This record gives sequence, C-alpha cells and structure tokens, in this order.
Amino acid sequence: MGRVLALWVPDWPVVAASVPAGVPVAVVAAGAVLACSDVARTAGVRRGMRLRVAQARCPQLKVVDRDIEAETAAFEPLVRRLESDVLARLEIIRPGLFAAPARGPARYWGGEPQLAERLRSAAADSGHARVGIGFADTVFAAALAARTSRNIPEGQTAVFLAPYPVGILGLPRLTELLQRLGLPTVGAFARLPVERVAARFGAPAAAAHRTARGLEARPLTARTDTGQYTVEQAFDPPETRIEPLTFAAKALADQLHEQLTGAAVVGARLEVTAHLAHTEQTLVRAFRHEGRLSALAVADRVRGLVTAWARDGVLGAGESGGIARLVLRPDGLGPATGRQQGLFGETLTPEEVERAAARVQALLGHTAVTRVELGGGRGPRERARRIPYGDHDTRRPLPEGPWPGRLPAPHPATVFPLPPPAELTDAHGVRVEVSARLELSAPPAVLLVDGHGRAPVVGWAGPWPVLERWWEPEPAQARRIARMQITCDDGRAWLLIVEHGRWTAEALYG
Repeated sequence: MGRVLALWVPDWPVVAASVPAGVPVAVVAAGAVLACSDVARTAGVRRGMRLRVAQARCPQLKVVDRDIEAETAAFEPLVRRLESDVLARLEIIRPGLFAAPARGPARYWGGEPQLAERLRSAAADSGHARVGIGFADTVFAAALAARTSRNIPEGQTAVFLAPYPVGILGLPRLTELLQRLGLPTVGAFARLPVERVAARFGAPAAAAHRTARGLEARPLTARTDTGQYTVEQAFDPPETRIEPLTFAAKALADQLHEQLTGAAVVGARLEVTAHLAHTEQTLVRAFRHEGRLSALAVADRVRGLVTAWARDGVLGAGESGGIARLVLRPDGLGPATGRQQGLFGETLTPEEVERAAARVQALLGHTAVTRVELGGGRGPRERARRIPYGDHDTRRPLPEGPWPGRLPAPHPATVFPLPPPAELTDAHGVRVEVSARLELSAPPAVLLVDGHGRAPVVGWAGPWPVLERWWEPEPAQARRIARMQITCDDGRAWLLIVEHGRWTAEALYG
C-alpha cells in the first residue's frame, strides 16, 4: 500500500481573489458561498450558505464570483515551487489542494515529518504561511487529514475515517439508504461484506466502500493510458497568446471526452503537457479528473496554467518562445459507472433534488415545495408565480410587456405576502402624501414599518405611478397607486406603495 500526502491552502478562492486583509469577503458560485475570509467567518458567514443569508449576517460583505481561471493561475507558482524544491511530481485535485506520492520524497528528506516541514517552509517562502498537510494511505483520506494537518499512520486510514458520517463519501442516495439501515458512519459501512455491497448497491457504492476501508476507490489493476486516447494539437508558428491556446484546449477536451465516452471508460487524472518551441523543455501539470471535469472546465484550467506561465516568463518570447504542441493525456483509466461526485461530494444531481422535493411534499402537502417562474406584471409580487414542484403551469401566460411602470433591477430580496402597514413622515412628524401630479407634500424624514421598527430616511427615489384597468366601469376594479424606494440609515432599503393615502411596505431590499 502506497502513502499519499495532500497539501491544502485554506480558503484558496479567497486568496486568489486578492482582497485586502481585514475586508469580509465571500467567493460565491451558483448563489451560495464557496469560501469566505476569517473576518466574514467571524461575522457568521459559512461555506454553503445562501448569498442573501450571508449578506444579512454581514452587511459589509464583499461578494466575488468564483473564477477558476484566476484560481488556477494563482496556484501554479506555488505548485511549481514545491515541485521544483521538494516533490518530484504531484496532481492537482482542485486549485488550493494537491496530492502527491509520499513514500519516495519522505525517504529522501528523512521521514514524513521532515517532508511536511520542507513543504511548509517552501510554501511560507512563496507567501503562503497557512497550509495544511496530511498523510494517509489514500488520496481521499490524505485530503481529509490535511484539513487538520494530521499524519495518519500506515494501515490506520480506515480507523481514521470510521467516525465520519457516511455523507462525506459524496453519494447522497447511498447516504440516505445507509442511514435508514442504521449505518450512519463510514466505519459501519466499511464493516459490510464486500460482495454484498457490490451486489446490493452497485458499482459507485463499491468504490465508496473501498474508500471507507482505507483503500483507493479504483482497483489497483486499473489500466493506465496506452496513448490510444491522447489528443494533441501542433502550432506553427508556436503560439504564445492565451485565447488561441484556450480555444485549442476546449476543442481537444471535447475530442477527448468523446473518445472516452465511446469507449465507456473514465480517467482518474488528466495530464496537460505543453512542448515549448525550439527547446527540449516540456511543461506538465496533472489534474484529478474522475469524470468530473467538463470540456469547459478543462479549458478554464488550461487557460489558468497558460496565464501563469506567460506571467512568469516560462513560455519565453519572440521566435524562440511559445508552445509548439499541446497534449491532453488521460491516465488511470477504468470503467465508467456514471457521473461521479467531486471530492467530499459537493453537488447534487437533478434527480436527487426531485426525490428530496417529493419526500417533503409527501410529508407537508403538495404545495409545500414550489418553484418560481417569472411572468408579466409591474410589481415584484405580480411577476413571480409559485408553482408546485413537478407541476406544469397551465395558466394563460401574461404578456411580456412592455409593461410601463415595471420596476427595473436590482429586484428586492424579500417580497411580503401581506404588505405590512407603514408610515412615512416628514421632519415635523406629518404624513408624507403624494398628489395627483406625483408631487410629495414634503421630503421624507422618518419611516415606520409595522413590525420592523422606525428609522431615519437618508435617500429616496420616485414616486412612480401605476394606473391599471382604468377602462373598467366599476371604480373598484381600477387601481391607481404609486411606488417609492426608501433608504434608511440602518442600511435597509424598502419598496413602498401608497394607495388611497395609505402607505404599505411591498418589499425589502437586501
């Protein structure tokens, strides 16, 4: 059994964002917090939290969209430094986390503790004093141990993993089933007979069972690449520009995925090799793949690598510089058993979301889980339609517009089902009124919203008129209102409606 080391830089997406120290920052992806700084974490922001909740806990939060290209480019100098000074080879699991064989380097440097110290020293010299280094018998366990900088003795990986919940294995359907069977921990799952797991739960569960037992998820007999699936593109003249290289990487990745899919195999790693022009030098970087990286994800990583190489002068310049040949090579090939989760299982498939919604509906009723669709209308309450999850909206769609008087973006975060009463007064405590000519009786000074307290007004916009169904013969069917946006000194912003001289709070921004 081999030994594996993993090096982890905490909150790498935040580090790559290059935000000044002391600023609360969150890197978001798909509307959720992917990583956050220590300042934001102290304010209550957590990984996986929805963005609106995070902003409510930390109003000063600086939000940054995730940029894989920037993360890869920022990680490359550290990887190259460690590969040059300490390690012979390594593979990147994701920007901020890599794994490498540990037995050879540990023997060279005098042991695993000495190897860890060398890595920490080299990382500190590169400006990364906070790193976690873990040792174990598998990549999965080493990456987990790196979070607490632990060295798991040889043969004790299964013991280390045993107390963790089965959800850490990244298979939600299997996790749910095992919990129903009374097997909530990795250790309890590992004690099941191997043949029973494969027969009862299928190939993905069998791979997870190997992980739970402290073994690599893929069998040791997995074929390495014979060159059959390697794809490459030559550049004449050699290419130094980032955009053409990225485009070529995307095309090569599409070709590689098509070949692997046709052969029903998947690679554990993807090796990117750049042959430099007029020299014998090659630039090589390996990424953990396991079927997770789409063609676009591969292109993003290649773009990050090329950006880092160009910035550091590795590619050279002029006629003697540039990349003459770009090669993508899969390694550690094994049978494809369907889409696999990322390390520690970070995503849910649409089928798993549907099953979860169906379970909630079975417990709480068909309308307990709804999806939102946007339609016609002027106000935020009118535009959003809530439809029970799984149902098709059979109502006649409202026309898209132009809807004069529709509120522009940004849209409010909270829309009240029953707008609470509000009082908007001037500096003398007199209610602010809106005339038929849309003129305010006085500048707003104080806003009181029922159930939300009183706050001084620091800014406003509007009013904007809305006159609907004016052609109706019955006055009760017609509607004439005006909307205003009000900002208070407590940082909250409100969307108010005035109708028949009465103010109500329709929505709350932020």
